[in-house]
Amino acid sequence: MLPEVLAMPVTSPHAQPQPQQQPHRVAVVAAPPASMFNLAVPDLLFAKVEVAGRAGYEVELCTAEPGVVPTTGGADLVIEHGLDAVERADTVIVPGTGARLTPDPRVLAVLREAVAAGKRVASICTGAFLLAEAGLLDGRQATTYWSYTRELAEKYPSVVMQPDVLFVQDGQMVTSSGYAAGIDLCLHLIRTDYGAAVANTVARLVLVPPVRPGGQAQFTDTPLPPENGTSLAGTRAWAQTRLDQPLTLTDLARHAAVSVRTLTRRFHAETGLSPLQWLLHQRVSRARELLETTTLPVDVIARASGLGTADSLRQHLVRRVGLTPTDYRAAFSRLAA
Repeated sequence: MLPEVLAMPVTSPHAQPQPQQQPHRVAVVAAPPASMFNLAVPDLLFAKVEVAGRAGYEVELCTAEPGVVPTTGGADLVIEHGLDAVERADTVIVPGTGARLTPDPRVLAVLREAVAAGKRVASICTGAFLLAEAGLLDGRQATTYWSYTRELAEKYPSVVMQPDVLFVQDGQMVTSSGYAAGIDLCLHLIRTDYGAAVANTVARLVLVPPVRPGGQAQFTDTPLPPENGTSLAGTRAWAQTRLDQPLTLTDLARHAAVSVRTLTRRFHAETGLSPLQWLLHQRVSRARELLETTTLPVDVIARASGLGTADSLRQHLVRRVGLTPTDYRAAFSRLAA
C-alpha cells in the first residue's frame, strides 16, 4: 500500500486553498523541444474554469526565445511571450521537454526566482528534471514519468523520489508523471484553488474522472483483464449513487457478480486502490462538494456522504486538505453571502 502522504498533497502554507478575487495567472514554460500534449493540457483544463461568471485562470505560454519553438513531435509552435510571463504568474508549470539533460540556464534562473518569490511551481513528465537541476527539489518528494524515475533519482540523489505515483505535492512544489497524469495534476491545482465542485465540473467537461488520487500507481506491472469482458466501471458508478449507505466488499462484489477476491484484484488493476480506499476518496470528495454548494449542517453532510459523524468528516478532511469542515466551507462556498 502506498503511504497516505502520497495519496493527497502534503499540507504547507503554500498549499493552503485560498479564494481567488482575480483570475489566477499561470505561466506555462515551453523548454524546446517541448511536448505538445503537455503544453496543451494546462490551457485546456484551466480555460474551462469559470467562477461567478468570470474566468478562473489566465494562462500564458512562454519560452526563453519567443518565436518558432520546436516540439518533440516534429511540429513547430509559435510562442509570443518570453520568460517575463513568469514574473506575472501565480503558478508556473514546466511541461515535459526533450532537453531534460541540457536545460536552458535562463529557464533555471527564472524558476529559482519564482520559488524565491513564493510562487507555486509544478512540472509535468520530464519537466521535473528542470526543477531538479535548478535545485528546487532537493530534500523534497517528487515524481516524473515512470520510465525516467531511475534516471532522475541517480542524477539528483537529493530528491526524495516517489516513482509509483501520479503526482505529489511537497510545499509549493508539485510534480507529476507524464501524459494523462498532467490532467490529474491540473485538476488537483484547480481543486486546491477553487474547490472540489469546480474541479469536478471541469473533469466532466473534458470527460475524465474527477478524482484520481496522487498516490494512485502510474501503471500496473501485470494488468488483469476482466474475466467477464467488462470493467468494474458500472459497479463504481452504482456505488457513487449509494455513498450514504454502508457499502461492504460483499455488496460491491455482489453487484459486480464476482468474488470479493476478484473484486479486490480488479479494483487495484483499474484504479490503483483497494475498493474501500476508493470508497473513502469518493465520500470525502462528495462531502467537499456538499460543503461548497449547500448550507447543510456538517453532521448531515457527514451522513449524506457516508462518513457517519461530524467528527469522522472533520478527521478525514483535516487529514487530506488541512482544513476543518467549517474552514473549508468558509474558503470555498459557492453560495451568495
